[in-house]
Amino acid sequence: MGSNSSRIGDLPKNQYLKKLSGTESISENDPFWNQLLSFSFPAPTSSTELKLLEEATISVCRSLVENNPRTGNLGALIKVFLSRTKELKLSAECQNHIFIWQTHNALFIICCLLKVFICQMSEEELQLHFTYEEKSPGNYSSDSEDLLEELLCCLMQLITDIPLLDITYEISVEAISTMVVFLSCQLFHKEVLRQSISHKYLMRGPCLPYTSKLVKTLLYNFIRQEKPPPPGAHVFPQQSDGGGLLYGLASGVATGLWTVFTLGGVGSKVAASPELSSPLANQSLLLLLVLANLTDASDAPNPYRQAIMSFKNTQDSSPFPPLIPHAFQINFNSLYTALCEQQTSDQATLLLYTLLHQNSNIRTYMLARTDMENLVLPILEILYHVEERNSHHVYMALIILLILTEDDGFNRSIHEVILKNITWYSERVLTEISLGSLLILVVIRTIQYNMTRTRDKYLHTNCLAALANMSAQFRSLHQYAAQRIISLFSLLSKKHNKVLEQATQSLRGSLSSNDVPLPDYAQDLNVIEEVIRMMLEIINSCLTNSLHHNPNLVYALLYKRDLFEQFRTHPSFQDIMQNIDLVITFFSSRLLQAGAELSVERVLEIIKQGVVALPKDRLKKFPELKFKYVEEEQPEEFFIPYVWSLVYNSAVGLYWNPQDIQLFTMDSD
Repeated sequence: MGSNSSRIGDLPKNQYLKKLSGTESISENDPFWNQLLSFSFPAPTSSTELKLLEEATISVCRSLVENNPRTGNLGALIKVFLSRTKELKLSAECQNHIFIWQTHNALFIICCLLKVFICQMSEEELQLHFTYEEKSPGNYSSDSEDLLEELLCCLMQLITDIPLLDITYEISVEAISTMVVFLSCQLFHKEVLRQSISHKYLMRGPCLPYTSKLVKTLLYNFIRQEKPPPPGAHVFPQQSDGGGLLYGLASGVATGLWTVFTLGGVGSKVAASPELSSPLANQSLLLLLVLANLTDASDAPNPYRQAIMSFKNTQDSSPFPPLIPHAFQINFNSLYTALCEQQTSDQATLLLYTLLHQNSNIRTYMLARTDMENLVLPILEILYHVEERNSHHVYMALIILLILTEDDGFNRSIHEVILKNITWYSERVLTEISLGSLLILVVIRTIQYNMTRTRDKYLHTNCLAALANMSAQFRSLHQYAAQRIISLFSLLSKKHNKVLEQATQSLRGSLSSNDVPLPDYAQDLNVIEEVIRMMLEIINSCLTNSLHHNPNLVYALLYKRDLFEQFRTHPSFQDIMQNIDLVITFFSSRLLQAGAELSVERVLEIIKQGVVALPKDRLKKFPELKFKYVEEEQPEEFFIPYVWSLVYNSAVGLYWNPQDIQLFTMDSD
């Protein structure tokens, strides 16, 4: 690169890169390094430039792979970087812009080289390049200094210890990116990696003591959402001789080398933003998710997951339980605010799920908040726009609701929060509605979307489980929410009748022809009847536990009473229909006594009066509906590909050739 490099197109023929990857050994003290690291070039603006940069890096890497066993230049570059990082904190305090700029450039080159090395070779081969000692072909020593581990520790120190200033912003982002690259070998394997050299370094040895500090720093980076320094904030004049250290930053580091790359797409619906307000926060969150989802070592659990599971609020003065490793404290209020504000991205939703599911301190804190609408509304909006979201994002949002609805206090409080003018809900103008009723509307809409489009049983089950958890605590249901509950039952009833008719016709056809294979209508019927029973249980739970709080649901039941007639004698529903049939019969009788031509207001008044008169002991008690989210066996088979797809789509300054990816399937577009 060097001071004469100004365009990506120049990189393949750049004299400094040729020398780095060539056959000549370069000493750590050679002035060459100052020349190599004094570069700047404008960020690429097209896919052609992105591809050109990737190709330029690959060509240099191929030469370096071939020659490094004889030259040791990769090790020399890393040692130059390591020696500079020892003075980085002091340089930041002294505002030594040039020193930080060059150190950043060294790390940028290391990251680019490392990314291609990892793609091109096994971890064992990579380790040989990092443990090189003697400058003779093929001579590697097991006792030599392990630069790979030293570099990882150095990156962890840089991320956690260097103060975040305008002049250190880019190198902080680059350090996090390089750690992501270290772990990116997973991208090039179809199976989940359960043993990895990089995992081993991170989970034991000199890197391990940094665990809690690293997790805390990454969380605070996410919380603070620090924006990059403004373009042109640090510009240096070029020296008159044109070739010294003071090469003008121009459109290089000052504009943020983190903008050098954008990413292609794994899945066309992953929400990737080309202009992130905080690249540091985005990159920190991605690295945190990667670390949290590393598989456990054979002899020790994942320490980063342990740290995420155990951290406490800064306001909590109680001692940490004994034998809790990697514990720390963080400001829960700030974390809660950031989580509420950032739910438009997959990765923020995945972090929220991870914290709610794995950290009981966070879960208890969130459920005690009096402003839960700030968290729940963004989750509902994700589900409402299900057509625009990828299925993983929808699942995470739904599971978050399921976890929240496991708490009775949450289920009560959401009906006490009154919302006005929900602009994103377009089916109907909602000028005033409780958070609880809105939640019901959105979950039912998700079920109906799934019935007509994706037909995913897992999604159905979780939606119904969330409704079931809430059903005993339904309070003052909005009339539209009550209508939609009964409308969903109507839709299921029609589907049941249709499949039943198809099954009957199919059975008749089978009597006349034994050669034609028949669809498995019995299985379809069984699934639909399971869902219908669940809906009946939800309605029954509300009537049994909070009838007096829900006149609108009784009204909707009476209005569509004919729907339930066919299920009264059905053997699968007879028991659960008793209470519903009793309520319909009781209130129908009172309405009949009141005469014809009744207004809506009069009907509701009769219902409210009737609730008081209805003997509660006549309603049969059923076991309480309670469903708890249980993570499936081997969750890493789901989460690791998901996390890496987010990295592939959303990471700043990192690009991988789609043809090289093995972990997940690439979309054609």
